[in-house]
Amino acid sequence: MMNKSYKYWEWRTIILLMIGYAMYYFVRKNLSIAIPAMETELGLTKAQLGIFLTINGVIYGFSRYFNGIIADRVSQKRLMALGLFLSAVVNLVICFSPKLDGVLNLLDTEGKATLGLTWLIGSLWVVNGYIQGMGVPPCVSLLAHWVRPSELATKQSLWNASHSLGAGLVVVLCGFLLRHFGYSAWNLCFLVPALIALIGVPMILFGLKDSPAELGFSSVEEMDKGAARKEGTPPKEVHKLNKGQYRLIARKLVYGNPFIWVLCISNFCLYIMRATILDWGSSFLTQYKGMEISAAASTIGTCELIGGILGMLVAGWATDHIFERKGHRTCFIFMLFAALCFIGFWKSTSTTLSIIMLVGASFFLYGPQALSGAVASQQATRYAAGTANGFLGIFCYLSTLVSGVLFGSLADNYGWNAVFVSAAVFGLVGAIIMALMWKAPADAYDKIDNILSSEK
Repeated sequence: MMNKSYKYWEWRTIILLMIGYAMYYFVRKNLSIAIPAMETELGLTKAQLGIFLTINGVIYGFSRYFNGIIADRVSQKRLMALGLFLSAVVNLVICFSPKLDGVLNLLDTEGKATLGLTWLIGSLWVVNGYIQGMGVPPCVSLLAHWVRPSELATKQSLWNASHSLGAGLVVVLCGFLLRHFGYSAWNLCFLVPALIALIGVPMILFGLKDSPAELGFSSVEEMDKGAARKEGTPPKEVHKLNKGQYRLIARKLVYGNPFIWVLCISNFCLYIMRATILDWGSSFLTQYKGMEISAAASTIGTCELIGGILGMLVAGWATDHIFERKGHRTCFIFMLFAALCFIGFWKSTSTTLSIIMLVGASFFLYGPQALSGAVASQQATRYAAGTANGFLGIFCYLSTLVSGVLFGSLADNYGWNAVFVSAAVFGLVGAIIMALMWKAPADAYDKIDNILSSEK
């Protein structure tokens, strides 16, 4: 009965985290599909929009780090619910920002954006970048508390499908809105996703528990060791850590861990390729490959909903069943093939083959994108999982310095070919760096006792 009850709560947690984080993407990646319409209707340039994406990404990365530290110490479900609510509010303000024209002079005589509207939308998107950083840390921390280490790669990869689920659905939704209402309805790409996201706030707040101990279950380490508590005995935690011990573990297993640094640098390169497809995909499919906007949106949606989700699930399964929980090995193989598929997309002259190659690139990109968080959690243990994933997030989203403003400027001045060759090179370099971690152990739980005893 205890095992059945625990499994119910474990899967309840995973499913609610999937739905909740998918809703985060509804109020985060909606800008990407709205970009062509905002270019046409507001007169914004790729360089300006690239600046929005870059600053948003950098702020998001640092926010994930700060909120990762917070998530290891406070109620994860409250942090996650608050972030989703605030992000929805920001999107609603962006939706109605042109209505402030009479007060702030945001539109010129032709209805195009003035510098004031450009800065207003950009500033709001920067704020949204910080708020969005309140999403991943609570999720990975909750997963590290609820999922046994021996199953974390598979189940965190399953949760990670929420990235593609949310991104794919919002791309399809916004593509539908623009196709049926025209580019002049670009603001619907912010209004409708925001209203959907607000539904998720009470679901997160009232549907989740922060740890198994709240319901009287053993810790995940005990379960993996076959030491789950007997009925009627009090729940037992392997370690009760004070603030000093948390800092010590973070220093040893995060900041001083060479494997975490390899993950960070490799993911910097990985996320450049990922953002190139997700942030600029609708633009280069319409402008370079000659696709119609709804077809381009459907292609990006397919990359997320089919390629991405399948890639995550296959990578998670392969890690636990083939590579003995060593997700970094799976990451290396997938990253190498992701770069090769992207090169195939770039060089293809067939629309059908281009779509296949782009979906293939997404399949291989989202495997390591999902696993890197699980690998970081394993290397940092559940005690510092939020901190490790937050630190990883800084490097992941510093990549927008390249994929955002730099690639936007490259596309404006040298064409999409310059963007494609740059993204492919970063992908190959990332794979090579990940290979340096090939011999790393699956996790660091056996180091905890030595780290804590060294404090004494």
